[in-house]
Amino acid sequence: MKPAVLKLAMRSLLNRWVAAALTVFAIALSVFLIVGVERIRESARASFENTISGADLIVGARSSQVNLILYSIFHIGDATNNITWETFNDLSSREEIAWTIPISLGDSHRGYRVVGTNDSYLEHYQYGRDQHLEVAEGVWFEDIFDVVLGSEVARRLEYGIDDSIVVSHGLGEVSFTEHDDKPFRVAGILAPTGTPVDQSVHVSLAAIEAIHVGWQSGVQTPLARMATPERVRQLSLEPESITAMIVGLKSRAGVLRLQRDINNYAQEPLLAAIPALALTQLWQVVGVVERILLAISLCVAAVGLVVILVSIMSTLNERRREMAVLRAVGAGPGDVFFLLVSEAALIAFFGALAGLGVLYAALAVGEPILRSIGGISLSGLNPDGFDLIVVGGITVTAALLAAFPAWRAYRTSLSDGLAVKV
Repeated sequence: MKPAVLKLAMRSLLNRWVAAALTVFAIALSVFLIVGVERIRESARASFENTISGADLIVGARSSQVNLILYSIFHIGDATNNITWETFNDLSSREEIAWTIPISLGDSHRGYRVVGTNDSYLEHYQYGRDQHLEVAEGVWFEDIFDVVLGSEVARRLEYGIDDSIVVSHGLGEVSFTEHDDKPFRVAGILAPTGTPVDQSVHVSLAAIEAIHVGWQSGVQTPLARMATPERVRQLSLEPESITAMIVGLKSRAGVLRLQRDINNYAQEPLLAAIPALALTQLWQVVGVVERILLAISLCVAAVGLVVILVSIMSTLNERRREMAVLRAVGAGPGDVFFLLVSEAALIAFFGALAGLGVLYAALAVGEPILRSIGGISLSGLNPDGFDLIVVGGITVTAALLAAFPAWRAYRTSLSDGLAVKV
């Protein structure tokens, strides 16, 4: 009779569809939060870890490893100081170093960071599983006033090849000091990477020097207006300093020794960070928020399950006659027990499925937004084993919670329901 009881449970829920729908909504919300937090956590961590690969050290002014990787790779925050060009050349000439990438920060374009660098950036910068950057349209910068845009910058600002842009002094979406006397031409657009590279504006180190000719301590002097693009091309545009440098070694066996040497560098205070270790420290900081969100999600799930229990308990008195009639027409005590447990399990099951459906629809719609705002590329937008565990766990827990009211109905359904109350 179990299939018939299961069918009866479905009809019973449809008959009480308003209460059932509200309970399904509570369960759907809990599953949406639990799986959503897990999906975003996994994707965020993958995006963090995939931002840079193939690099052995990141070198900057002495601060903390987390701060160094935040401003040099994720373009969040500012450097405490710069590295002199002499130091960059000195470190680059060490025989154990295979390549170096200079990074110069400090300017922006409509809120997007301007990254000053050289050809080594395109040649050696890697992300994900050792993937190299690719120019999807146009070419890598060749002229001093060429600029190569990240894919998100080009898409959101609707730039194309040969468009003209103006770099602003300092950071922020709105700037009152612009290098409008030296506009840049869009020479190329990089292929999407799902990293902060997509939200960066790339120019040459010479361009950074050119737009700052005549500037002193971040302030424009009358000399700056006299430094026309034609005149600055005649100048020596070797930089005096850079913000950071990315280092690749010939052999990773010597990375710890080189890190120690750089941290003890006599000419100026430096910090060398191993990207993987710095990312681990960074994730430990971010992980606090992740654990808080997960705890909130579990609390919502607990509330949803309690709602199922309360719903069944509160309707037992109303359904005493129904239970007794079922017993009178041949249903056994076990059938009554199975009916109530089945109702709870069905509510939890359909609620969990609804939560997953809404979640994956929301992720599909929100993925481009997260990628453009936070540089987070959501991966694995298909159900997996974790989803099955959540659905199964919610369903089984709901059935177990319903066992108590079902047991009460199992004991008293016939005598209580048909008894004549005087």
